[in-house]
Amino acid sequence: MADDATLSERFRENASGIAATTVTGVWLAALLADFGWWLPFMLFGYIVIVPVVSMLFDEESELIHVESESGSVRVERGEGAGRDERRSEDTADALERLRTRYAEGDLTDEQFERKLDRLLATETPEDAAEWTERNREAKRDREAVRDPEVERER
Repeated sequence: MADDATLSERFRENASGIAATTVTGVWLAALLADFGWWLPFMLFGYIVIVPVVSMLFDEESELIHVESESGSVRVERGEGAGRDERRSEDTADALERLRTRYAEGDLTDEQFERKLDRLLATETPEDAAEWTERNREAKRDREAVRDPEVERER
């Protein structure tokens, strides 16, 4: 959260917590004041109010598949706000790094083309997950072809 965030921005970022705290405070005060409606309010608050506020105000965090230079893929959680702009910036940054490595001679033509294809094919987290699953299946198929003994044991 930025230091110069306005009150309304901070409210939007913390709406679920504020709603949960308010619901808790109200039902707890009703319980201590011996009002009979504290239990229905508590249930309604946690089953309806808090989830609705969460759906209205909270951005879902997304999984981001990040590929290291060694080719391994790790998954990170990212903030949902501004995800489209960030995704296009990340893609542009990745393309620029790839071009720079190719221009410096760190990558061969084949490596550059393979990484470029992979980068373009995995632009979204869903695409990256599909690509990873396809590669796992292809690797299993290649291993089965190389070692028919393993296939017979399965």
